[in-house]
Amino acid sequence: MEKIVLLHTNDLHSHFEHWPKIRRFLAQRKKRLEQEGATVFQLDLGDFVDRSHPLTESTNGQFNIQLMNQVEYDAVTIGNNEGIGNSRKELNDLYNQADFPVVLGNIYDEKTNQLPKWATPYKILESSKGFKLAVLGLTAPFPLTYHPNGWSALSPDEVLPDLIRMVEKKADAIVLLSHLGIQEDRRLAERFPEIDVIIGAHTHHLLPDGEQVHETLLAAAGKYGYYVGEITLRIEATHLLGKEATVHPTSEMFEQQKDADEIQSYLEQGYQQLKGQRIARIPHSLAQSWEEANPLIEIALKAIEAYASTTSAMLNSGLFLASLPKGIVTANQLHQILPHPMHLIRVTLSGADLVRLFQEITKNQGFLKNYPILGMGFRGEVFGTVVFDGMSYERHSKKGYYAGKPIIATKRYTFVTVDHFLFIPFFPTIEIAGEIEMVYPDFLRRVTAKYLEKHYPLKIKKDIID
Repeated sequence: MEKIVLLHTNDLHSHFEHWPKIRRFLAQRKKRLEQEGATVFQLDLGDFVDRSHPLTESTNGQFNIQLMNQVEYDAVTIGNNEGIGNSRKELNDLYNQADFPVVLGNIYDEKTNQLPKWATPYKILESSKGFKLAVLGLTAPFPLTYHPNGWSALSPDEVLPDLIRMVEKKADAIVLLSHLGIQEDRRLAERFPEIDVIIGAHTHHLLPDGEQVHETLLAAAGKYGYYVGEITLRIEATHLLGKEATVHPTSEMFEQQKDADEIQSYLEQGYQQLKGQRIARIPHSLAQSWEEANPLIEIALKAIEAYASTTSAMLNSGLFLASLPKGIVTANQLHQILPHPMHLIRVTLSGADLVRLFQEITKNQGFLKNYPILGMGFRGEVFGTVVFDGMSYERHSKKGYYAGKPIIATKRYTFVTVDHFLFIPFFPTIEIAGEIEMVYPDFLRRVTAKYLEKHYPLKIKKDIID
């Protein structure tokens, strides 16, 4: 009987603090299994890249690819952090130096109607005894966010039938690298029994012993490198007789003394590279507060209005993690203050719906002020207070104002905010009633940087800052 082992990682999100142990474990585990006669393939499920790490930000993810090249990955797919956390050019360049294939079947170039140049629809992996695995890859389709960068994001149901037909006669089993989430994995296992194994990601779920859905095995290894997944396939001739999944906690992996120095060096390299990017010179400090409106959030509100060509905006104070001191502003400071991978959205609502949104914000404000938001692009501590510019709401009279004038129920009004407001569940009016347009390509921090660069240039007369 033949044994094939799939070692898999997912959703590292640039948590390099676990990487030395993961890299060492993969190499040692693969060597041991091969000595025992198994064929070993190594796979990654995406979101390896996350711009919250300074070295990822300063290299546009290229450093992450260098790390991935340290491991002999046989196939990877992308997550939304790779797919929509980069501009079109940055994504097209991301895998230029990759020593592994990127398997992806549901993101197409809108100009050519073809897969991106860096992607392949499938990869056939062959064991030492000739058993063939067809590896497919799918990522979470967010049409609203992929489209502005010129990508067409298709649903799994649109592409899987053709992908399966392409490989079913070329392979003895099918493995799907899924950056779709656990619920979608379960649904696909029901609908496409031809898929033998679905390795999951995106929702950061952990399946310590896997999960069987009819004939399909689901596997997943959590998030941030806390675990490495392992799937064992037992083969007789060209027949898949058994499959099982487990995970290996990185907390139980051997740590070497030099690991801490390596991890710290990644941070220091990132800090130094970002410190070298001088953006602006501000004549006074911009204070931050989670409790109320403040100079820093007021600058950011003006910045996003200018970028989105609107006159009204709203942001939450918890986005800003520190104040900005007087003097030279660097990319490193803005990265630490605004680490979130958030884009802007331009929202248009009727006057009646805008007032309802104000009421939702007012109703939830007390709860959200100190609420620790997790995920959905947020990399801070608490949500904080919602601060407006160009529009306002009087709680007692229940009247809203836009550009200083009372809001008319039937009139249409536009404002800009971050896409985070669309994803969190507290303000449903935005998603339900809003006409939403993504404003690309820059993240909030880059939008703020461009505004500071324009209004507080580095080369100004000394008496202005004194």
